[in-house]
Amino acid sequence: RAYLDNITAIGPRTVGSPENEVLAVNYLLEQIRAIERESTNAHKLSVNVQRPTGSFSIDFLGGFTSYYANITNVVVKLEPQNGAEHAVLSNCHFDSVPNTPGASDDAVSCAVMLEILNTLSKSPDPLQHAVIFLFNGAEENILQASHGFITQHEWAKSIRAFINLEAAGVGGKELVFQTGPENPWLVQAYVVAAKHPFASVVAQEIFQSGIIPADTDFRIYRDFGNVPGIDLAFIENGYIYHTKYDTSDRILTDSIQRAGDNILAVLKYLATSDKLAKSFEYRHGNVVFFDVLGLFVLAYPARVGTIMNYITAAIAFLYLSKKILQPKNRAVHNLKKLFTAFSLTLLSWVCTLVTVLIVAAFVSVIGRSLSWYTHFYVSVFLYGTVAVAMLILVHTLAKKFFYKNMNEQYLGDVFFDASLMIWSIALAVITQMGLCSAFICTLWVAFPLLAKLMIHKEFSQKGATVKFIMMYMLGMFVPYLYMMYLSWTVFEMFTPIMGRSGSEILPDVVLAGFIVVITMILSSYFINFIYLVKSTKTTLITLTTVFVVTLILVCSGIFFPYSSDAANPKPKRVFLQHTSRRFHDLGGNVVKSDSGIWINGFDYNGISHITPHVPEINDTIRTPCEEQAPFCGLPWILPVHFMFRLVKNWYLPAPEIFPRSPIHFKVLSKELLPWKNVRLSFEVSGPSHMSLYVRPHEGSALSTWSLGDGVPVASVGGDYFVFYSHGLQATPWHFWVELTAPEKHSDGIVSLAIAAHYFFGEDQKSPQLYALLERFPNWTFSSGWSCTYDLFVF
Repeated sequence: RAYLDNITAIGPRTVGSPENEVLAVNYLLEQIRAIERESTNAHKLSVNVQRPTGSFSIDFLGGFTSYYANITNVVVKLEPQNGAEHAVLSNCHFDSVPNTPGASDDAVSCAVMLEILNTLSKSPDPLQHAVIFLFNGAEENILQASHGFITQHEWAKSIRAFINLEAAGVGGKELVFQTGPENPWLVQAYVVAAKHPFASVVAQEIFQSGIIPADTDFRIYRDFGNVPGIDLAFIENGYIYHTKYDTSDRILTDSIQRAGDNILAVLKYLATSDKLAKSFEYRHGNVVFFDVLGLFVLAYPARVGTIMNYITAAIAFLYLSKKILQPKNRAVHNLKKLFTAFSLTLLSWVCTLVTVLIVAAFVSVIGRSLSWYTHFYVSVFLYGTVAVAMLILVHTLAKKFFYKNMNEQYLGDVFFDASLMIWSIALAVITQMGLCSAFICTLWVAFPLLAKLMIHKEFSQKGATVKFIMMYMLGMFVPYLYMMYLSWTVFEMFTPIMGRSGSEILPDVVLAGFIVVITMILSSYFINFIYLVKSTKTTLITLTTVFVVTLILVCSGIFFPYSSDAANPKPKRVFLQHTSRRFHDLGGNVVKSDSGIWINGFDYNGISHITPHVPEINDTIRTPCEEQAPFCGLPWILPVHFMFRLVKNWYLPAPEIFPRSPIHFKVLSKELLPWKNVRLSFEVSGPSHMSLYVRPHEGSALSTWSLGDGVPVASVGGDYFVFYSHGLQATPWHFWVELTAPEKHSDGIVSLAIAAHYFFGEDQKSPQLYALLERFPNWTFSSGWSCTYDLFVF
């Protein structure tokens, strides 16, 4: 706990700032030296401060190239006295995003690692392999420090596996949400060693699908180091992740203790495991893994899972075939009845989805989006009630008009079989797609089928209704319990993300979609009860009343999306950049210049809730797009332009800013090369964070450059984006670009813009920016900085 408090007491630790490069580094080195003094003779402890320079391209956020100079890594190696050939890596990062203390992301992980280093170094038992602790100083700069370490550090070659400690929330349990690639022995190590396991292959498949706009150092070690690993993250309370509220007092000591127990046990296990040295022999195959209510983890090879899944599906299809063929002369009739029930179930799902999405779209259009952000129950009352009511309504109508005077028990039976058929098809398809999450379908086929076979005899007897219901519920218990547990984890992760997913996505539609899917899953084996009960009228009236009342309350605006509650804040995120822009022509003359505070709301609501508090931020000052400039001529710090609508950001006129350390941009040379190629060389010096934007003109193309691996990676929309950052005492940045030029290029062949971002120090906030930030309501987290933008044509 002391480690955590001391790291966060330094304040925001932005790359390039004295807080990150000097104070945090010195603190870590002091603690490591103190640990070294008390370590036993069984171990040898080595410390190294690395300051790498490098460049790479990454397909995250639509694709861009990263360049870093002189950033900082603090690396510690704990090994047996006679050295070790193989090592396991533990990774955390001590830098934070600007304007935040970064307690959970990721100071707490570094505090846990210091404590683990302390514990291991005092142990009298020698390790078999080395443990390398990497305290990396530039993760928030999109994974730069880990790239510098794994591609350039001499110790990197000995690493056979890694554990990455991350955060997507503040405290709580740490979830294993990525493992591998392949290397099933690593999951087994976690299963055997972790004392409080919390892991899900479902989380892994959701994360790796790219739905969540986030990435971790796991990707760098996997893609650039070819090393397998385990990715853990705190996921509770993501509402305050990357905000000023991410303070050490919000992380419970239990949470730190839990993470420490788990990671120490897993690291110890790996550092004494024979498999680490021969990890390449065990590298093949994926694993299905999931924890059972946080008590223990079930893990088995994916190929075993595939066989189990296909056998389960086959048994279900056998059962269904037998039902259809009894008696044989009614096979066609039975098949028709089954397919009718199957089609009706699917139709009810489609009707439900369409209805709920219409409600969600309506709520978004009238400007009441995210009304459930602070009050989650609102989403259940608003979308859950409609979903359940629509399902019941469709089947009630079918029962009344389509299945007139039919035996209720027979209908109940047919609809059970229809649900079983849907789950069996889903199981076969998802298994065929190679997804490990298919184990969920196995639960939904195996347990209900078992229950059905057990009560089949009882079902034919009169007066066995209560017994039947009891047995039926018992059969549903396992899949239900697991699904509720999993749904809660998914909602806990996803609901806060909706508040930072940009202004393009309709969060209500996404959440409503989730609720419908979960409703469909949970109701699948209870549709048959609609046909078994006498009337659904009361249920439908109750659900409709709850929905109508909730909708009226939502439309009235009574549920305010954000909260400034000190104990549990749920702030609205707003980014403000005081910008001075200059646009130059081919001759180098300034043809246009302006200054203003560029304002971005990080969610779908834009700025509508803020206008009453700051009237000058309104829809008359929407940001215009400079069509001729890359990225609309705006100083994006990252290429997230595709996540934001220009109608949902604002440009408030403000005086020009004059940074004390302005950017210096120089053309070093222009060379004509064979095949109509042109090479332009540049030199740039400026603050620790700069963005370079490149747009080749029509007819010309960017063929190669001195960045990344030499192959330019275009961003969404076709422009090129380079993210640059440096630590202390970096030399000027030199780079060149090579373009193919067309015959006629009277208006130049390329537009190239550079933005300088001042994230700390005296240039960070202008008086105007300070004054504006002061007026923002207390339920916002507003992060502000100054920047300059220059566009050139060559």
